[in-house]
Amino acid sequence: MTTPSTELNLEYRRMVEADLPAVHALSQAVRWPHRLEDWQFVHRLGTGFVAECAGKILGTASCWAYGGEHGSLGMVIVSPDAQGKGIGRELMTRVLRELGERSTMLIATLAGQPLYESLGFVAIGRIHQHQGTVFQLGTAVPPSGERIRPVGASDGPKLARLASRALGMPRATVLDALRKVGDCVVLDSGGEPVGFAFCRRFGRGYAIGPVVAPDTERAKALIAHWIGVRAGSFVRIDVHESGGLSPWLAEMGLDRVDSGITMVRGEPSHVDEGVRQFAIINQALC
Repeated sequence: MTTPSTELNLEYRRMVEADLPAVHALSQAVRWPHRLEDWQFVHRLGTGFVAECAGKILGTASCWAYGGEHGSLGMVIVSPDAQGKGIGRELMTRVLRELGERSTMLIATLAGQPLYESLGFVAIGRIHQHQGTVFQLGTAVPPSGERIRPVGASDGPKLARLASRALGMPRATVLDALRKVGDCVVLDSGGEPVGFAFCRRFGRGYAIGPVVAPDTERAKALIAHWIGVRAGSFVRIDVHESGGLSPWLAEMGLDRVDSGITMVRGEPSHVDEGVRQFAIINQALC
C-alpha cells in the first residue's frame, strides 16, 4: 500500500527488489561506496521504504529485525535536492513502526544525530571507519595453543552463539547470509571456536567484519590474518572505539577516515563480557 503526500507530491511505499538499481544510484549521488550487490545483500535480510516523486526515488530507509526484541535500521538517504522537506523523518517513522517495540540500534552521522535524538535514540558509543590499501602485513598472532583455521561445516551454530553473546541479540540468520557472500576464519582453542572474522567483497574492495573475539589481542590476530590475505587490496573495517583497535589499524596502513555515533532506542542489549564484537558487519546490520 502506498501513502500519498499531496503537499510535496510524494508517495511512501515499501521498497521492492526492482527499486535497487534506483536506490543504488541515489547512494552514488551522496558518494556512498556501496555496489548494487551490497544493496541486494542488506535488502534481502530486511525491510525497506522509499519516498517517490513522479516515478523518481528521492529517499530510502531500511530496517532489520533480530528476533522479537531487537532490531537495527540504516541505509537512510535523502536526495541532496530534496533535503529539508521532512522526508527523512517520515521514512524513519515508517521503519520504527515496522520494528515496533524492539530495542533498535543505528549508527548516526553528526548531521543526523539531532533527528535521531528527537525520535528517542540515545548515544551509547562510537564507531571508527578505517580503510586503505594495505601493504604492511599484520604481525599479531594467536596465543600459544590457539590457531586460526578456515570455518568448518559444523561451525555455523557455534559462531552464531558467539556472535549472539557478543552483541546481545540473535545473529544466526545474518551469519548464514554472510557465509554465502564472504569468507570466514575461526580462532580455535582446543577444537572449539572462541572467535571469528569475516571478509567479503564490498564497495571499492573488501570489508573485514564482523570480528568477534574474547579480547583485543585475539581480535588483532584475526584481523591480521585478513590483512595478510588481502595485502595490496583496498580494505575497509569499522570498529568500536571501545575496542582500542584504531591506533593499531592506522599503523597497518588503514587510516581512520570517518566516525559515527552508535545509538539505541529502548533498552540496550545485554552482552556477555567474555566475548566482544570488535568490528561490525556494516553500519546498517551492526
